[in-house]
Amino acid sequence: MVVAFSIGTRAELIKTFPVLKRMDEYVLIHTGQHSLGNLLDLLNVKEPDRVLTPPPTDTTKFYMNAPRATFWSLGVMNRIRKAVKEVRADRLVYHGDTMTTASSALAARLAGVEGVHLEAGLRSGSIWEPFPEEISRKVADRFSGLLLAVSKGTEENLKKANIKGKIVTTGNTIIDSALEAFRMGKGLVDIPDGEYAVVTAHRHENLRSRERMEALVEIVRNVPIDTYFFVHDNTVAALKRFGLFKPLARKVKLARLSNYITFIQWLAGARLVLTDGGSVQEESLVFRKPCILLRKRTERTEALETGINFLTGMNVKYALRKMDEVLDEDWKPPRFHNPYGERGVSKKVVKTIQEEQ
Repeated sequence: MVVAFSIGTRAELIKTFPVLKRMDEYVLIHTGQHSLGNLLDLLNVKEPDRVLTPPPTDTTKFYMNAPRATFWSLGVMNRIRKAVKEVRADRLVYHGDTMTTASSALAARLAGVEGVHLEAGLRSGSIWEPFPEEISRKVADRFSGLLLAVSKGTEENLKKANIKGKIVTTGNTIIDSALEAFRMGKGLVDIPDGEYAVVTAHRHENLRSRERMEALVEIVRNVPIDTYFFVHDNTVAALKRFGLFKPLARKVKLARLSNYITFIQWLAGARLVLTDGGSVQEESLVFRKPCILLRKRTERTEALETGINFLTGMNVKYALRKMDEVLDEDWKPPRFHNPYGERGVSKKVVKTIQEEQ
């Protein structure tokens, strides 16, 4: 069986690398949605066998440019289809909810090969939160022949949607990604000695809205311990556009995005995490860190039941109250079972990809 993997973004590579490292042979297709930089070497993944479009030099080449993103997606879908035919793949594996994910699912169907969706079944319940990710994951689920659900809840989401493909609940590979990255960087990264908070934010629905960005900055500025905001290029642009960059920089330590291994060391050592991202929510569960979600909705709904992930709805007062609660010296994280599985998910994923018919 020839298995091809379609990767477009750094996040997809981060969540897929434990699977790739456990595959004996595979074809790696990079769509060029993000530049992977030195991440391949860092994670010990081979160079792509096919690169379909020139990667951007910035964080993303589609920020606030829906027409360009749509045009690129249609073009790359045809390139993926051709690449799959050229390498004579039996299966095409893709991850998550990006433009590459949706394009890959459609390309697999057009090429007549079985599409395999890693991280299937996540749902926020609104196509606008997050946008366009909620649409991408629905498209990928609809056109995939094999769907690897990350939890019992996501399995139920797929069944309720009458998805026709084969559903297998494997857990989420981010668990192996985070633990392997932590092991790789242990003792090699300098982090602060005292208590500190880590912040990330890059969701388009936040960056487009002055009201949301003002709320986000108000929350972050009021974190009562040292705070390190790892900013994306598009986040910096939004902060400056709304006149919020300088007020934030006066209260918070701003840092450019570091590589994944370094970031995981920072997250694992943090007292508190604030984010509007998806993967960071899951990583906070792995390291049992209280996580304030700077969003109105989340597709990781089962994480809210653990008692350490808190959906703010962008309500400043609620966010500040939850921060005070979890930073109290008497607060301890409750015992919980990670809904997205335990160490070893990637082995199950590889076995399913290679054996499921």
